[in-house]
Amino acid sequence: MTTPITGILPVAPTPFHADGRVDENGMRRVLDCLIDQGVDAICILANYSEQFVLSDAERATLMRVSLEHVAGRVPVIVTISHYSTDIVVQRAKDAQSLGASMLMMMPPYHGAGLRADDQGIFEHFQAASDAASIPIMVQDAPLSGVNLSVPLLARMAREIENVSYFKIECPFAADKLAALIEAGGKDILGPWDGEEAVTLLADLDAGCTATMTSGLFPEHIRPIVTHYLAGDKDAALAQWTKCLPLINHENRQCGLRACKTVYAEGGVIKSDFVRHPQKPLSERTKARLLQLATDLDLIALKWGK
Repeated sequence: MTTPITGILPVAPTPFHADGRVDENGMRRVLDCLIDQGVDAICILANYSEQFVLSDAERATLMRVSLEHVAGRVPVIVTISHYSTDIVVQRAKDAQSLGASMLMMMPPYHGAGLRADDQGIFEHFQAASDAASIPIMVQDAPLSGVNLSVPLLARMAREIENVSYFKIECPFAADKLAALIEAGGKDILGPWDGEEAVTLLADLDAGCTATMTSGLFPEHIRPIVTHYLAGDKDAALAQWTKCLPLINHENRQCGLRACKTVYAEGGVIKSDFVRHPQKPLSERTKARLLQLATDLDLIALKWGK
């Protein structure tokens, strides 16, 4: 990449057959559907891709299938998070060798009590940067339970060659984004929003330049970012207001199941199966999801029909 990515960079869901097996052809259809929605990049193997229920072999297969199928049509961001630095290093090498454009990493953690200190986190990301020559995006999310301070993030941007993108989705994300941009200056190439765009407008006010949502409806969320970056804040607000009921329902009621449910309804994938201990949406929650999705005439609801 010669210029920083802006816009929308959704997480691709991982489709499974109804019996729980990985659906490789469904994965290809997911990627095509996302590209047809006008995305600026695609992220795979993230938390919203159910990376935590995939075997190592499944993960390797999905990475290969995805990178081969996208074939450079848009940049692909590969998530390589793991507690083990050695495993992260190998994943970084593998992703780059197959054509990944960027790596996404959470800080090392395992459960509530096993986390690295600031120096250990710095060394973890330094090792990944040393192993590859493509940009690294730091995912700062509540799931890890790790406090990534602004001084630590700015130091990483300043001193680790490939660390230059930051997805901030912690509480009070806008304040942290603003502080990071101020502290990091030119070393912060990509201050990004996350968490299904529920804080997107505030994050844009703070200086973010892109959002990493689910794959549910990027065709409607992308204009919020593009209008704002073009200076039309009123149009951005109007579009965000239009999208907010579905953003909220996904974020607060559905989680990663929302995208898969809509994609199955629209024929993009054959099944909205999620692996245990995740459970399917209740009929009540699903009905509201599909109503809101229909009201917005989502591409994914008709893509496969």
